[in-house]
Amino acid sequence: MANLHVKSGDTVLVLAGKDRGKIGKIIKVNPSDETVVVEGVNMIIKHKKARSAQEKGGIVKKEGKIQISNVQIVCSACKKATRVKNDVSGAKKFRACKKCGASLDKDVAFKKQTKKASKEEAVKQPKEKAVKADKAVKADKVETKKASSKPATKTTATKSTKATTTKAAATKTATSTRTRAKVGEK
Repeated sequence: MANLHVKSGDTVLVLAGKDRGKIGKIIKVNPSDETVVVEGVNMIIKHKKARSAQEKGGIVKKEGKIQISNVQIVCSACKKATRVKNDVSGAKKFRACKKCGASLDKDVAFKKQTKKASKEEAVKQPKEKAVKADKAVKADKVETKKASSKPATKTTATKSTKATTTKAAATKTATSTRTRAKVGEK
């Protein structure tokens, strides 16, 4: 008996035969003869004879077997036909997509972080910090406008100087994070 890369309930793409290119769900897996039955694929016609008076005869259409090497699993995360990679997370062994790293087993809610996703997150973080710094600068401007509209006293003067120093610091950090983001993109 072979260890198979597909299970019943998986969505697969047919690679060879008269139904090449069709996508369907696996109804049945036969490990002994290494075949699968895919929903709506390899339809065969059976002529059924009536065996009794109550039973009707006629032409019956049903799915036929396909060699397991002629199907490839479709990843639910990236929606592409992919090979299966066996992965281990702690004590749990599961099947994963070779292209995106997502789990193909329904009971495992584990998704590996791909290189592309980790790069995107690294680029987003400095941008988010720059946006927060810009918001801080705008908040400081509002504070200074409010402070300047009130009569000048010692307390408002100290607040406005603090605001201008924090504004300068925020502008400096925002420019440095933008520069780092641009360098990271190249």
